[in-house]
Amino acid sequence: MSLFSRRAERTPLDGVDAVLADLDGVVYAGPGPLPYAVESLTRAADTRRLGYITNNASRRDSAVAEHLRELGLTATQPDDVVTSPQAAMRLLRERVEPGATVLVVGGDGLVYELEKAGYRVTRSADDVPAAVVQGFAQDVGWLQLAEASYALALPEDEGGIPWIATNTDWTIPQARGIAPGNGTLVSAVHTAVGRLAVVAGKPERPIFDEAVARFGARHPLFIGDRLDTDIAGAQAAGIPSALVLTGVDRPKHVLAAPTTSRPTFILGDLRELHEPYPETVVQGDVTTVGTASVRIDGPDVHIVRAGDRPIDLVRAGAAAIWATGRAIYGFRVPEQLYADPFHRP
Repeated sequence: MSLFSRRAERTPLDGVDAVLADLDGVVYAGPGPLPYAVESLTRAADTRRLGYITNNASRRDSAVAEHLRELGLTATQPDDVVTSPQAAMRLLRERVEPGATVLVVGGDGLVYELEKAGYRVTRSADDVPAAVVQGFAQDVGWLQLAEASYALALPEDEGGIPWIATNTDWTIPQARGIAPGNGTLVSAVHTAVGRLAVVAGKPERPIFDEAVARFGARHPLFIGDRLDTDIAGAQAAGIPSALVLTGVDRPKHVLAAPTTSRPTFILGDLRELHEPYPETVVQGDVTTVGTASVRIDGPDVHIVRAGDRPIDLVRAGAAAIWATGRAIYGFRVPEQLYADPFHRP
């Protein structure tokens, strides 16, 4: 029996008392819902707590909750939404007393949390801010990035001010495709000043700790679409995770996932939260999930049986490759194994 084995009769939700879901790429892409997401999460909420964790700093928790209600998640309240600006306030209070002036790079969601926490907000380095807090907004441009750079010119260990980033996601899924995320904007400031920001959101722990405490979760499951932020963050926080292939990361990324960002469950879409998760069975050099089997032969990965569900082939391939302890570039992988039957336009 492999370390990746699951009891065949169990679903990913068995024993879970709180479902913590990412938003972009899990619930929606742009303004519209992803297929099956609303129905599946509503069903999950019938018997357990449902909360949302988002790195997107551009909107208030109340605006996010309203959007989710419009999509059909009608019971959603602002307290059900944990945002990266809220996690950033935790870090900021450890460094700067409320009442201080903070330079903000970002939108309304970040400004709202700063003011609610008792800070004065500025957009200009000329106001001698006590810290810089940076988050994503669609209208962030050169002028805001330049003001942050001016304020952060002096390294912190030489008396410079703290710099907190809500998150460092390199990309963000939108209805039209994948677009640059906050990580690209943080990187622009880093390039200018040669400093690194302290990060509040995924994959760092503050946002996960806030969610677990707020929802009183003892056995949570976190659902995300990104290995490098969602799954890595949940793993670092000790929370089981499900990667759903409706957002950023695709099957080829799953096969190549490092040990620090491997999900507990791999889902094609959120309907599979409620379906039995098939056991992973290892017999000799053959790994089987459902009706799909994969064999490792030195540097070659062979598909023994493709099976009748593409998601089980991805699961079998991932389990087989991960169990070797070798990096993906050491294998010859058939294209069928990382083909993308789960792509959403």
